Amino acid sequence: MAQNRQKPELPTREAILKFIRDSPSPVGKREIGRAFRLSSQDRALVADMLVEMEEDGSIRRGRGRRYGIGNLLPSVTVLEIAGFDSDGDAIVKPTDERLSDQAPRIRLILEGGRGRAPGLGDRILARLSRQSSGSYTARIMRVLEQRPARVFGVFRTRPDGGRLEPADRRYKSEFLIAEANTGEAEDGELVACETLPGRAFGLPLARVVGRIGHESDPRSVSPLVIAKSDIPESFTPDALRQAERAEAAPMDDREDFRALPLVTIDDEHARDFDDAVWAEADKDPDNPGGWHLVVAIADVGWYVHPDAPLDTDSHLRGNSVYLPDRVIPMLPEALSNGWCSLIPDEDRPCLAVHMWIDANGQKRRHTFHRAMMRSAARLTYNQVQRCRDSGPDEEIATIPPGLLDPLYGAFTALLKSRESRGALDLDLPERRIVLAEDGSVARIDRRVRLDSHRLIEEFMILANISAAETLEAVGQPCMYRLHDDPALDRVAALRSYLQTLGLRLAGGQAVRPRHFAQLVNRIAGKPFAGAVQDAILRSQAKAVYSPENIGHFGLALRHYAHFTSPIRRYSDLLVHRALIAGLRLGAGALKHDAGLLFSDIGEHISMTERRAVAAERECFDRLCSHYLADKIGAVFAGRVTGVERFGLFVVLDESGANGLVPVSALGDAYYTYDETRRSLRSDAADEEFRLGDALSLRLAESNPLTGSLSLELADRAPRSEAKRPGRRGHQPRRPVPRRKHQGNKR
Repeated sequence: MAQNRQKPELPTREAILKFIRDSPSPVGKREIGRAFRLSSQDRALVADMLVEMEEDGSIRRGRGRRYGIGNLLPSVTVLEIAGFDSDGDAIVKPTDERLSDQAPRIRLILEGGRGRAPGLGDRILARLSRQSSGSYTARIMRVLEQRPARVFGVFRTRPDGGRLEPADRRYKSEFLIAEANTGEAEDGELVACETLPGRAFGLPLARVVGRIGHESDPRSVSPLVIAKSDIPESFTPDALRQAERAEAAPMDDREDFRALPLVTIDDEHARDFDDAVWAEADKDPDNPGGWHLVVAIADVGWYVHPDAPLDTDSHLRGNSVYLPDRVIPMLPEALSNGWCSLIPDEDRPCLAVHMWIDANGQKRRHTFHRAMMRSAARLTYNQVQRCRDSGPDEEIATIPPGLLDPLYGAFTALLKSRESRGALDLDLPERRIVLAEDGSVARIDRRVRLDSHRLIEEFMILANISAAETLEAVGQPCMYRLHDDPALDRVAALRSYLQTLGLRLAGGQAVRPRHFAQLVNRIAGKPFAGAVQDAILRSQAKAVYSPENIGHFGLALRHYAHFTSPIRRYSDLLVHRALIAGLRLGAGALKHDAGLLFSDIGEHISMTERRAVAAERECFDRLCSHYLADKIGAVFAGRVTGVERFGLFVVLDESGANGLVPVSALGDAYYTYDETRRSLRSDAADEEFRLGDALSLRLAESNPLTGSLSLELADRAPRSEAKRPGRRGHQPRRPVPRRKHQGNKR
């Protein structure tokens, strides 16, 4: 007699939430049904539960009707003390990265008589309470001791050894270093320290384990940032030997593209060239006004095979890191600037894609090829733009005749496609630090985004689309470049801010990229355009790598993967290997079971990308502090980029340097923080400070050690030393207001 199988119980909301939270990528109803062995009838009931959970914010639905964790945090969770604001209040974030990425603001409530206060790097078990504004308050249940393993700062000599003054503005305490633990460090040297258990004279203990350079030398900035960020600098001996033994790739079965006048177009300072382009009018009479494009990419997969020492090192790095005075490459220089670089007039192996588009930029078809190419010229963005605008001159006589018109013709068509699908295009200012021979900052240039930049961007986007579509067609795993829909609470916060400017974001809860694009077009040329674009950027989800495709929201694309920069991104190398495997193009193919590791690899290289971006930003801030250190008291034009209850985050127009105007520097009036309007307001002074406000600012302090700037309003007298910005106790603690205000000046 057949044994009756017990029907599984309907999963609870908590069980479904746990399943979604524990999944490495968003999940659909099908995965939920399989996980809980649901019948057709039960699936309908669970579908209703999912709708309720989406409505109350527990989960959010992204592309492909796939669910991820929503805006609600668990009632009890582990938090990490990530830093302290200028009032000394803890900045906390969830330790779970999937919660941390979309987490709303959390304010830690300290209650007297319950043990020691947590310090930087400590983890706490906390009970969370959600506020009406969408933010949270956290109360400590238990401190989980977790002191930071390493700290960095400047060594100060003392009779009993020394002290470490931290190079991180989040630390509020010095570290005591015993005489036996100084590592022969000298006064004023930047050092790396290992923290030690215990305290002495109320201070935590540390031991010097590395000497970096002198605090006054701007050449010490990059080594300090690299060490703090834990970015690998040295390749293993096996990887270096493998790179040095590399030689020219043979022709073998490659197609011969050497007669095609492909050219590289890069920045003046670029040393590795991994992409080349060419275009012509499509000769097909059925495609009037159409174009034939070729994008050729360095065949890194020929030199870096799976599981080889070079592969292990490049996976660990994840990507190249670009700092003002150096590049930390993903591949050794023998490859990155040598055999894998598309140097003019030298044979180089490549993976190339032919693409045909119509007059409106819509792709009709594409084909991939493993080939041998010979770059016809190494061009720069400025050269191409100048030649396009004014015609060739002696300096740019190397541009092959007839090259630019087809490139720009195809570019114009691709712009039509971008506009028709409503892709988001934020034109945010970028700066480049130019260093003098002694490592000091000579000047800070503003990067101008030219049509030549946008041309290459559009060609690369089309090639990336083609790569993703091909991998899906041949059944190979793909490392997608994903950009999820913005979280509902971030869109709501953006809408609240826009209302203060008399602006509206269309789309309701189903906001699409075109709604953001339309908003950007409406604000073009307005004084607050930069602030609104900043706010739009902050509302977006972070782009990540994953084998689970949910599309790219910002580009308004369903299929997108990075294919065009395998010299500097490991994700692109994986896509190359998958194409080689799926199209049977020879050596260097992806291993048949490699797709099982793609989820973990995606998380790793997403982390290394975030690490590189943070290091580049920190290096910029520290060098700006060195640059401005002798300009105390100078007045600069700037604008507000962020508002918190403790002050205003500002950016200086000329240099792009970031700083803080503490609330104590705004005046003697009482200022309240309006979270909805993101403003600081004083009824007594009849004044309000909001995102995007233009200000005249006086530099009060520049601290190269922490990379921070403190500023004051130029129309107000500097405070006495007792009331200098950053001194605690001058202003009373600011409560979050309950009322709203309108306008800058009533």
